[in-house]
Amino acid sequence: MAKSRICAWPRYVSHLVELVISIAILSPFAGAVTECDARSLGAKADGQTTDTTALQRAIDLCARGDGGVVHLAPGIYLSGPLTLKSHVHLSIDKGATLLASPNMDDFPIRADAPWRKVSLLHADNVVDIAITGAGTIDGNGKIWWDAKAARKKGDPEAPRPLLIDLTKSKQILIEGVTIQNSPEYNIATFLCDGLTVRNVTILNPGVGAPNTDGIDPFSTSHVLIEHTTIDTGDDNVAIKSGLVERGDPDVPSTDIVIRDCTFRAGHGLSIGSETAGGVRNLLVERVTFTGTRQGIRIKSARGRGNDIGNFTYRDIKMEGVETPIEITNYYTGMVKDDPGQPVTEHTPRFHDIIIENVTATGAKRAAVIMGLPESPIKNLVLKNVNITAATGMVIQNAQIAQENVVVTPAAGEAVWRGPGVTINGK
Repeated sequence: MAKSRICAWPRYVSHLVELVISIAILSPFAGAVTECDARSLGAKADGQTTDTTALQRAIDLCARGDGGVVHLAPGIYLSGPLTLKSHVHLSIDKGATLLASPNMDDFPIRADAPWRKVSLLHADNVVDIAITGAGTIDGNGKIWWDAKAARKKGDPEAPRPLLIDLTKSKQILIEGVTIQNSPEYNIATFLCDGLTVRNVTILNPGVGAPNTDGIDPFSTSHVLIEHTTIDTGDDNVAIKSGLVERGDPDVPSTDIVIRDCTFRAGHGLSIGSETAGGVRNLLVERVTFTGTRQGIRIKSARGRGNDIGNFTYRDIKMEGVETPIEITNYYTGMVKDDPGQPVTEHTPRFHDIIIENVTATGAKRAAVIMGLPESPIKNLVLKNVNITAATGMVIQNAQIAQENVVVTPAAGEAVWRGPGVTINGK
């Protein structure tokens, strides 16, 4: 099979980064040599019979030799967890649904990550995989959401499966499919390299579906997300790099392009809050936000951060977004009259962030930009930003250069400046 090749990346996000990612992350499935039809291997696809064994048999068969295509023709394939294999392409036809089993016992806790269960589609240490087609992957999430809602106050959080969970893997393509009703995160990659999500629709209820992030690259590099619609119950996208309290490795997420996407219900396009390994080199362009809670969102806190910067956001439109720009180092709680604390390896360091050509209407508050006294936000550029909101912009501990920034609040000041703020050097 033809293999895609990941090229060397420049240090900063630029037009060159966009060109490199377009070339470097290609579909690696130009010459699959085997097709494994799930029905011919025993899958009933009737929505009643559990097809896990037949589906896994198809994946295992296609993984032999040079790999191949597992084909799901129209029907409803009820399944427990499936382990994807290197050089296997899962092709889901229009009219076909891969539906997670409603039996919670079918999803055991991951031995290496006890905070989550084994997911419907999962893989560790694989290369060259794809999930494509015009069909649907449905996580049957309501049973999990209802169980969380029924949990008694003070009881520990019960682990839930993700929908697509990939770890320490390379050259991943997810294209065309509809992904919906995930018990928790919809697509999550951990310590991966080379992820393309293209022309995908992710759907979860905006209310009552907790923690259903759309796409979460954890410590993942060389990522392209494009032409994708996300309407969900938590972050539309959340780029992360490890949680100190969980013992995650301090590996950054780097070299990420997100473009030509539509975000509806959700908490916006987030960096963090788990950023113990840092996040670097991000380009976001031509993204539309409608009715999200936040838009551009960078969030961390003392003990959760690292080097976070070299980001460019441009050509962004927002309508009915509660807070169009939120950049905060107080995600876990605000400190009144904060005197500052000693800098540690996990003090978040936000720097070199460009936000340009942004229009937002119908906001509740224009922006929140909050650095730490010991680690102010450095080199934040706002250019051609026009926000209409109920209240204005709040800034503290930040160094900002701005040009043609118009904030129109219904009441109060356009900009409230707290301590440690410089705008255009003043």
